Amino acid sequence: MMEKEILSFKYQLEKKEPRLGSGGITRGASVHDFPASTGIAGVSMRLEPGGMRELHWHANAAEWAYVLSGHCRTTIIHPDGSSYIDTFGPGDTWYFPKGYGHSIQGIGPGECHFILIFDNGDFSEDHTFSITDFIRSVPKEIAAQNLGLSLEEVDLLPKKEVYFALGDVPDDASCISSPRPIPELSSKHRYPLDAQQPRRIPGGGTQRLVTSTEFPISTTMSGSVIELQPGALREMHWHPNADEWQYYISGTAEMTVFLAEGKAVTEHFETGDVGYVPMGAGHYIKNTGEDVCRILIGFNNGHYEAIDLSEWLATNPEALLQGNFGISKNLAEKFPSQKLFIKPK
Repeated sequence: MMEKEILSFKYQLEKKEPRLGSGGITRGASVHDFPASTGIAGVSMRLEPGGMRELHWHANAAEWAYVLSGHCRTTIIHPDGSSYIDTFGPGDTWYFPKGYGHSIQGIGPGECHFILIFDNGDFSEDHTFSITDFIRSVPKEIAAQNLGLSLEEVDLLPKKEVYFALGDVPDDASCISSPRPIPELSSKHRYPLDAQQPRRIPGGGTQRLVTSTEFPISTTMSGSVIELQPGALREMHWHPNADEWQYYISGTAEMTVFLAEGKAVTEHFETGDVGYVPMGAGHYIKNTGEDVCRILIGFNNGHYEAIDLSEWLATNPEALLQGNFGISKNLAEKFPSQKLFIKPK
């Protein structure tokens, strides 16, 4: 019997041929592009000022996003009729539940670049439900009756899915500047992740983490941004309750994914690459470059769980470690006595 082929846990997302449109550009990776990524899919999207990802909804996945650069505005409708409009800048995140209608528009100045993460590996931007596609797919008489238009006016609407559109850049006369009764740092659909005080490991790096505890609407996803100093190691660990999807924002890194029974895959990453780790699989991430390595990480669970190797070892009796590894007491005493999380070079 032939041995089953081991999948790659790396995908060069930013080198993929993009989908282009008026005011926008997108690159996506579902399980069809990246076979290892069975539980999570991702998209890199850029919008010009005024460029918009048209009104749409996703039937099979929730959407979690992180803004890398620039600024944008989102709108969303809830099943109870409530609606929300928010603006986002670098380091901000949003979450839209599965099936909720929403839009995204660049507001300038300059391009807005953001990463979208979906809690379903089989998600595809090409199979999202868009408002223009919906309206043009029903009989013209139905569209006219529903929208209160004449048949001649319906003929003025798009004849195919718009997907990307280029409109006016929102200004002070638009609802983007409508005053809120109480200005807030976060809102129902917005969490400013980069404004969070990070978990800091001197000489090793930092972690910022947002879960459903800090961001209650994000019930199915959580996210993190990790910075690793040159040579630093996000120690060997695994996540019992979620798959892990990574976008390498800057720097270079190495990761090995342990698949049990002697099987492991080592990958090397650079800026714009995507990595994936199946739920429960052991792994580490090491900065292999001379600059800080910055990684966006998404999990398909609103609650974050991790078991770090150092902490596990430290909780076991020393004699048990000696017997388990067949080593001397002196060697067992050198094992970690507390959680490391990130180990400096």
